[in-house]
Amino acid sequence: MRITSGLRPTLTATILPGLDAAEGLWRSAEASADSLFTPYQRIDWIAAYLRETGEADDARVAILCDQAGRMRLLLPLVVRRRRGLTLACTVGDTHANFHLPVFSRDAAAVPSAEVRAALLSAAASAGIDAFSFAHQPEIWEGTPNPLALGGEAAASNAYGLVLGPDPESTIKRVFSADARKKLRSKEKRLTDALGPIAYRRAGDGEEARAFLSAFYLQKAARFAGMGIRDPYAPEAVRRFLERAASGADPAVEIHVLQVVETGRILAVFGGAVNATRYSGMMTSFEADPEIARFSPGDLLLHHLVKEQTGRGRLAFDLGIGEARYKASICDETITLVETVWPVTIRGHAFALVRTGLIRLKRQVKGDPRLFAAASRIRSILRRRA
Repeated sequence: MRITSGLRPTLTATILPGLDAAEGLWRSAEASADSLFTPYQRIDWIAAYLRETGEADDARVAILCDQAGRMRLLLPLVVRRRRGLTLACTVGDTHANFHLPVFSRDAAAVPSAEVRAALLSAAASAGIDAFSFAHQPEIWEGTPNPLALGGEAAASNAYGLVLGPDPESTIKRVFSADARKKLRSKEKRLTDALGPIAYRRAGDGEEARAFLSAFYLQKAARFAGMGIRDPYAPEAVRRFLERAASGADPAVEIHVLQVVETGRILAVFGGAVNATRYSGMMTSFEADPEIARFSPGDLLLHHLVKEQTGRGRLAFDLGIGEARYKASICDETITLVETVWPVTIRGHAFALVRTGLIRLKRQVKGDPRLFAAASRIRSILRRRA
């Protein structure tokens, strides 16, 4: 049985199989100054993820047009079948901090309820039981996100900062005078200890792979020390990052702090990019205490904020979750929700269960005692596995 929204849609939704049929429209939308989307919705980022994780055959693209035939929203999806349910999910899982659609700025004039009504209508004929939208910003660049309607508050928010108007003024605003002085001292002492250092951005796929190899090693060591499963260990994930970081206009940029003479990589920072934003996906640094005391990760982040401003990007975000380095420099909290829109009775049952799990996760994360207990249980289960 299908659940209806009770509204007569003023938008028409079409769900296309695969990415190819939507590519021209998608790239045109990316190039338009009127479009809103995050770096995780670039077609090159989405395509790399789907192809390397083996989900390309399950990809769908929902296109919503108004009565005049103008596209108002484009939404990449992957259809997953779980325990008798067919779910239409956003693409990228936890490797994407934001799962926004690509939509025009004037789409804000279209009520979110009409977006939902159009998607529910199209989903019925596509055999979809529910839409599951994780990591949904409530507001993006001052515009309400239509997919956030009815969303449940996520356990953690994301954090970012505004760049500009020029590198020097941005650095002075983001980093206090005391912080800048300490970083200059650490950089000097690091140079005295190891020789000249360089801040580098991967210039091609080969260099990106070399930088990522250092990241994998550094991250694996850190996760092993914490007793946490390494999400970058699967070969599919590594192939995705390497594909996304390749090409003349990569969807992912990899930056490193490197010793000039030996080539030793002391810290790595990777992020998804579009014309206006750098979205941090991952960071690592050398675990050796003799190196860590110079804060190579902080040095690289300081340089990266300056470098991105100089290249004309307007925003820099550091992803989901609380951390000391985020609190020290970020001036924006990006409130996130998770949305489930049921299409059928089975989808409605899934929505109830999923909403309960989201609330439980938020409660556990908000209570230090519950969070510590949950962490201990996860650690025990991983060791037994």
